[in-house]
Amino acid sequence: MAKTALILGGGFAGLEAAIRLAKGGLDVTLVSDRPYLFVYPTSIWIATGERQFDDVCLDLADVAKRRGFNFVQGDVASIEAARRTARVDGRELSADFLVIAVGSQALKAPGIEHTLALGGAPENVTRLKAALDALLARGEGKIALGFGGNPKDGSSVRGGPVFELMFNIDHLLRKRGVRGRFELTFFAPMASPGERMGQKAVKAIQALFEKRGIGMRFGKKITRFEASSVLFEDGSVLASDLTVFVPAGEGHPVLAAAQLPKSDAGFVTTDETSAVPGLEGVYAIGDAAALLGPTWKAKQGHLAEVMAKVAANNILATVHGRPERRSYVPLVSIVCLMDMGDGAALVQRNERKERLVPLPVVGHWMKRGWGAYYALSKRGQVPSLSGM
Repeated sequence: MAKTALILGGGFAGLEAAIRLAKGGLDVTLVSDRPYLFVYPTSIWIATGERQFDDVCLDLADVAKRRGFNFVQGDVASIEAARRTARVDGRELSADFLVIAVGSQALKAPGIEHTLALGGAPENVTRLKAALDALLARGEGKIALGFGGNPKDGSSVRGGPVFELMFNIDHLLRKRGVRGRFELTFFAPMASPGERMGQKAVKAIQALFEKRGIGMRFGKKITRFEASSVLFEDGSVLASDLTVFVPAGEGHPVLAAAQLPKSDAGFVTTDETSAVPGLEGVYAIGDAAALLGPTWKAKQGHLAEVMAKVAANNILATVHGRPERRSYVPLVSIVCLMDMGDGAALVQRNERKERLVPLPVVGHWMKRGWGAYYALSKRGQVPSLSGM
């Protein structure tokens, strides 16, 4: 009888683990609270009208059928890791291997209800589009975009999508010939936002902000948001008709009550193989896990997939009695194809190098092509380009 695996979470990490383990011969069940995987890296274009909501949704039932695993849509109410079980919509699911990939939750900043989000619940981006459309119809206004950090875990910051959205809004306004009627400002509590990508990327991004007339409000702690402003600890105020804010993450609520080792930020702690110490057959991957690696490490979709592949390889090695175990730590890197509407920049950082490669015009189409490739590769309609 085939060994079984229960994967909690249908995001980048969970789906990749399901595909790998099913391919390896395990009887796999994937649980997600949504019937689709939302491809967040391409959702920026929903806000600017280049994509519709359904364009960035990947049907999980369809992928499951194509890839040979079971899909259960439901909410994970609790996890009993020692027994490798989870309660989902009133019923208990169990397996020989439990893979926790439930993601994270956003930190709650004072007055955050006055902001719009990019990330979190997929519906957030449709609300953002409606607000942006209303401001464009008005014909003028002040737009502020920013992100926050988590002092307990710096790797949970989500700055890249905010940079991309700012550049895409700037591009949209220029295409419509109304850029001069709108004031754009980028804000963040860090003195040098984006520094995890490396100093080359930080300098290049700030130079682009200056070139495009985008204001910068950096290095000031955010005290609260109000309906038409952002307030900072030094008493300064940033007026805004539309405020977009992406908070850092912390541990998912379902993890708080679970008997699992956790970091101060509430993420599941693992060893470098993604296994949870002291709990046989239990793994944590993606945003649910406390990330190991260099000080500049950051949680990204591609790294979530790396962790999933490593965990799947190690589970399969266990099943087949092989002694080797892989570590994801040497593979920790930052990779971002930062879209700007009229082009993009490829940002890469690992222990050996950091670089930023401008890709005018073609970069935008490369990112759009990646979105199509991602969906096709997960369905198994084109080969995966991953070497793992």
